Amino acid sequence: MPLPQPNRAPTPTTGPTAQGPRIKTDMEPCPVVPSSLGHPAYSQTMPCAPESARRARLLVSAACNAWGLPGLADSAALVVSELVGNSVRHSGSYQVRVVVSLPARGRVRVAVVDKSRTPPTLRVADDSEEDGRGLAVVEALADRWGTEILRWGKRVWVELRPDETDGGQ
Repeated sequence: MPLPQPNRAPTPTTGPTAQGPRIKTDMEPCPVVPSSLGHPAYSQTMPCAPESARRARLLVSAACNAWGLPGLADSAALVVSELVGNSVRHSGSYQVRVVVSLPARGRVRVAVVDKSRTPPTLRVADDSEEDGRGLAVVEALADRWGTEILRWGKRVWVELRPDETDGGQ
């Protein structure tokens, strides 16, 4: 399955104009970018908006299928939906960066980067609450997960690997 491609060329985010630097104002995400160094990876910057969860799911599903790990596609799609959703609700960022990589044979890493330096916290949701279970779902699906605080924000990452029951797929 080919990786999703943007509908048009990205709008430059900076550059001199008569009115000063140009700011990207449309909600069109940047193109999918393959990693040039290290292990195989794809990344895409997209608006920090609920609609971006769909594009993030397509990106991670396509990568899992391209790497011969279709059994991880659904779990990776659910995980990235939760991570993007957390960024949308809690980060205050205008954009997020979604990265899917293959750090080791049979292991997929999904990460979402935003501008907030506040790490996510796993909490126990009340039965009457409608939300608050996203990280519990992530923890249940993940082989391991964590947060890296960056100088300008954070990266929340999740590593997935195939179950022994699905034949390593």
